[in-house]
Order: sequence, then C-alpha cells, then structure tokens
Amino acid sequence: MISITTLKGVGPKLAERLRRLGLHTVEDVLLHLPLRYQDRSRITPIDQLQPGEEAQIEAAVVGSRISGNSRRFLLCHLQDGTGDLTLRFFHFSPAQQQWLCQTGARLRCFGEVRTGYTGGLEMIHPECRRIEPDTPPVEDRLTPIYPATAGLQQFTLRSLAEQALECLETAALLPELLPPALLDQLKLLPIAQAVRLIHQPPTDVALAELENGRHPVRRRLAFEEMLAHQLSLRRLREHTRRQAAPPLAGGSLSQRFLERLPFTLTGAQQRVLEEITADLAQPRPMLRLLQGDVGSGKTVVAAVAALRAVETGAQAALMAPTELLAEQHHRNFRDWLGELGLEVAWLTGRLTGKARRLLLERLAAGEVQVAVGTHALFQEAVAFAELALVIVDEQHRFGVHQRLALREKGRTEGRCPHQLIMTATPIPRTLAMSAYADLDTSIIDELPPGRRPVKTVAAPDHRRDQIIERIRQACRNGRQAYWVCPLIEESETLQCQAATVTAEQLTELLPELRIGLVHGRLAASVKEAVMAAFKAGKLDLLVATTVIEVGVDVPNASLMIIENPERLGLAQLHQLRGRIGRGGIDSSCVLLYKPPLSQVAHTRLAVLRECHDGFEIARRDLELRGPGEVLGTRQTGEQSLRIADLLRDQDLLNVVRHTADLLLRDHPDCVEPLIRRWIGAGARYGEV
Repeated sequence: MISITTLKGVGPKLAERLRRLGLHTVEDVLLHLPLRYQDRSRITPIDQLQPGEEAQIEAAVVGSRISGNSRRFLLCHLQDGTGDLTLRFFHFSPAQQQWLCQTGARLRCFGEVRTGYTGGLEMIHPECRRIEPDTPPVEDRLTPIYPATAGLQQFTLRSLAEQALECLETAALLPELLPPALLDQLKLLPIAQAVRLIHQPPTDVALAELENGRHPVRRRLAFEEMLAHQLSLRRLREHTRRQAAPPLAGGSLSQRFLERLPFTLTGAQQRVLEEITADLAQPRPMLRLLQGDVGSGKTVVAAVAALRAVETGAQAALMAPTELLAEQHHRNFRDWLGELGLEVAWLTGRLTGKARRLLLERLAAGEVQVAVGTHALFQEAVAFAELALVIVDEQHRFGVHQRLALREKGRTEGRCPHQLIMTATPIPRTLAMSAYADLDTSIIDELPPGRRPVKTVAAPDHRRDQIIERIRQACRNGRQAYWVCPLIEESETLQCQAATVTAEQLTELLPELRIGLVHGRLAASVKEAVMAAFKAGKLDLLVATTVIEVGVDVPNASLMIIENPERLGLAQLHQLRGRIGRGGIDSSCVLLYKPPLSQVAHTRLAVLRECHDGFEIARRDLELRGPGEVLGTRQTGEQSLRIADLLRDQDLLNVVRHTADLLLRDHPDCVEPLIRRWIGAGARYGEV
C-alpha cells in the first residue's frame, strides 16, 4: 500500500479532506470511481447552445463589471463570433477577477447554460481556463466527476486520479488477484484495464451503462468487491467454526417448559427448533439467523434454546437494541422461566449503584442463569461464569463488533458460546446471501392460529376528526387502540414532544377515554407501568413513539393510527402494524398521512395496503429504499459496498458464492489480498 501523501500536492490539510472520503492510499484513489461524466471533447458555438445543457465554449472577453448591492457578483461578457454569453460569479477573489476580466483574453469554459435575468445566455460559476500558446487541445475522452467533500474540488480529484493511474503502471498497483483461468471463464477484464477505462473512458463509450453501473468494466469491479465481502464473511464463519463450543444436549427443563405452554407450537416453530437443537448439540459454535414475521413466535423458540444452556449448568444472554424491547423479553422470560424456578436478570444502562454491582457479582458467580438486556450486556465490567448461548434480537440494529463483543464474554478455556441471531424484519434472500453469509438461516414462515390479516387504509390528515371518532367507537365496544407518532425529524426529543402534544390533544378530545403515553425519554419504571396498565385493560388508548414497534403484545388492541407514515420504511410500518391483530378479532391500521405524497411515498403506502407477507414487503422495501436502509447498515456503521449495489447486481450473487468456494478450495493464497484490497482493516472484526 502506498500512502496518498506520496502524490504531488497532497499535504496534511488535503490529506485530511481526502480521509473524509475514505482515501488513505493511492490504491484507494484508483477505486474511488466517478459518479458521472461530462463531454468536454468538443467546442460548441454560442449560437448553438441550449438552456439546461452542459457545454464547452471558447470565446474572447469583451467586457466585465462588478454588480449588486447587498450581494456583489462578477459579470464577465464573452463573444465567439456567433453570439454573446455572460459568466456570473457570486464568489470570486481579486486574482480571479484579474485573469478572468482582461479584455481580449480567450477563455475555455465548461458549465450549464441557462437563460439570464436579462434574457441572454449565461453560465454560473463555470470551470474556466485561459487559452495560452501551450494550452492543450480539448479532451479526447470523457471527463469524470467524482464523489467529493467540502473544500475538495473536482480538478484536484482528477489530478490525483491521473497521478494514481501513472502509478498503476510504474508501481504495479492493483495486481491481478483472480486466477487467469477464472478471468477467462467469467469473461472478466484485467482489473488494471477496467480501472483505467472507468477513470478515462473514450468518447464513444456506452455512457448510460457506465453511469448506471451496468457497463462490463463496472460489473468487473462490483464482482470483485462482492467476492471480497463474501470471502470475509466466510472466513469469519470458518474462524468461528474452528473453535470449540460446549455441546448443549436436551434435558427435562425444556420439555417441562413446552408442556406448560397454553398453546401448541406451529409446524414452522417445531421445524426451526429441531434445526437449532441439532446445532446446539454439536461441539462447535452454532451460528444461526432466525427470521420470522411479526408475531410468528420467535421468542418462544429463543426461550427453549436458552433452557438448553441452563440444563447443562451454563448461562444464556439475550441482547435487544432498545430498553422497551429488552423489558418485554425480560417480562416474557421471567414469567415463563420463573415457573421452572429460574432467575432471569435484566441489565440495562439505567441500572446503577448497588443494584448493578450485586447483579454483576451474581452473574459472575453463576447464580443468575439467564440475563436479558441492551448493549449494556457487553460492557467491560460485565462477566459471566459460563456463557454458553448468546441470543441477539434485531441483529441489524447492532454492528458486527457489538455482536462479537458479547460472544467474547463467553470465551472460556478455549470455548466460545453458540449464537442465535433473531430478526422480525424479514431479509430478502438476495441480502441474506450476501450480508449474512457467515450464518445458517432458519425461517418461521407460519403464523400461529387465530392471527388475522390487519385491514390497512390510508387517510389524509384532514380526516383526523373522523379517525378520532373511530377510536371512540372502538373503545366503547371494549377494544383498545394505539396512536403512533413516528420520528418526524432526526431527534428523539422532538419525537417525544410530538407524542406528548398528541396525547394532550386526544385527552381533550376524548375525555371519556383512559389515555396513556409511552416514549423513549420516560424512566424504565414509568414505561413498564404504562405498558402493564395498557396490557391489563386499564387504558383504552396508548399514544406512543416508534418504541412500540417490536415486542409489545396486547391481544385486545384492534386499532392503530400511524401519523406521518410516509416518513417510515415499509419494514418499520409492517412491524408497527404487527402490534394489532393478535386477538383473533378484526383489526384495522390507519395510515394518517400529510398530502401531497411523493410518488415513492404513495407507492410505499400502497404496498402496505395490499400486502401482509413480511418477506414480500421486505423485497419491495429493498427496491424502494436500497440495501443500506433495509439492513440498517447506515445507522450501525456496518461495512458497506463502495462500488457494487446488492439490488442492481443481485444476478452476480450466485457466481460470487461459487467463486468464493473455488478460491477457498483451490486458491487460498488469493483470499487475504482480496479482502485487504476491498475491506482493509474492517476485515479484522472476525478476530476479536
């Protein structure tokens, strides 16, 4: 790897700006690909310019002036013999003014043409250069436009890319890492040729394909990047599989638990439980992703898995992303396992002082068999006597580092715990094949008997009075309802304020109803008391933020109002809707939106009205929002793809998987360099 500071003109200040783009080495510059291209290969006469198009002109300066009062701007008037054009600069230095405004000087300018205030043609802040005797002719290839950041100009990035391309030959950068036979078989260009063409495409290239990622040279790089990510996850899997784990054989506790349940497991739950039980009985770590739609019964399966650990004298830990979900899991586990004489601890960041110290001592001594909590579970002060099973709910809310940190809590005498990863956000197969290649997958694809589809309707905000009347009627009939105030801006404080104001308004409009309020800023004890009152039927209407999207089970609730649903993704809306329809009665969800809706928002709400299958909704969510949003990687900081797009390039996934098999089997020396090229330090997360 060659430091980016070896390139001409890169000092400490520029290096810091480049680091904001993730550019640390010359290799990084080569893989920092253009977003789009401009055609600067020809000069357009001024009389042929059209407003709205980008064009390049050559013309002489015939006059200039500074105009404006409160906001000064520089006007430079040009002529080329066919017409007139004005350059307008709102930001300029005296030096720029001097070389731009010299009458008779010839300029070559590139920019967007627009109709000026006086009706003539103008360009605002075009790229300009003085035409001197040694000025090179116009470009003979397309000009790249790169992703940039504040204080970083395109000409700087282009200069760095040109220098990096020179190093591509002289310093043998980006050596070919794929075997020649594989390149021939898959008809892939050598990587150096692909990189050069992407940075300096000829003018006759298929530009649309190059910009939308479908051109063979972009596909070549996307393939290698996806391959590196697949290999990284496979290596993580093999690294973990090579370790020992305590075999967790079945015993009487789990059987007694199943016999005490007031319901029978569905066929899908039984099938998944058999897969998990078989994994836990092995002397190597289980790595399993458990997917299931809202209300499919994943928590019961997790409880049985936890009992497998307890039956061997070991401990189990369940980690959830929010305190409300952790509370719900703790309550379920406490009620179920308490009947078997087991203690279930609850550990969150809010537990402090003597109570926290005593709990940590008892966990370390093995006196507490099951612990439920938030990310507080993997803090340094937390130690377990013998942690044999780690259960992580809503995996996509955590980073890989956090999940592995909890696993390390159970590493004793060369053995590490089994892992069960749960999600109620169904992940399309396309994403699962790539993002969870280190995990086996189990799917609960059957809902318990009595669950009915929730009727979903969309209503504009001006029908709010009718919706409020509908709540009154439902509660008069003995039912309960939710009113959800989702995140309107990126601020939990504003979200809580919105919920508080809504609760006050509804209390005034529905004085006969008992109304409760839950949001993320309430103390845990207050939230638990409100939720308990709602579940016990002591409240008719619960106003809440999106903290209730997972883990809340109130069978008598049959109506949900979701405000501003256009602000949420499909998966989150489906999660919220899953809080109702649990009691075998007809239930309705009203999406109360603020018109006008964008086309994407309109499509999103239409999908929710028409579809109740979580996996189909997840597939449509992927199409509408992209993999980063669906997987939550933008929020958790997970490693993401720079060039490939899992939606656009999903047809490459099968070839990527087969190629990963081939390299691991026949060309293991290629694996580490590929991972280092595309993932770098991020690849080391599997070795904590």
